[in-house]
Amino acid sequence: MAIKITDECINCGACEPECPNNAIYEGGVEWAMADGTTVKGDITLLDGSVMDSDQRNPPISSDIYYIVPNKCTECQGFHEEPQCAAVCPVDCCVPDEMYQETVEELLAKKEKLHV
Repeated sequence: MAIKITDECINCGACEPECPNNAIYEGGVEWAMADGTTVKGDITLLDGSVMDSDQRNPPISSDIYYIVPNKCTECQGFHEEPQCAAVCPVDCCVPDEMYQETVEELLAKKEKLHV
């Protein structure tokens, strides 16, 4: 299950540098799968669609920091717990119920992002 940032976010930015997948972006900033990963070329997303890893995508949120679910591995293979949640001063980094993934699936996603 990916992590999401709720609208209680105070935009402190503590979470962004902690993410080993560069899945966290400031509100209003475009994102790409290649940002902070070793992904090159086309990549299949959670919904089965395919995109070029360098494609710039519209921000998921314009007001607060956000997490790209296709890049979030809940820090599996890196840390014992999601680092964004560990450092968030207002506890707004929570599991995203829309993206149910097993530990094995999260580790496979990590391997795709960091070859």
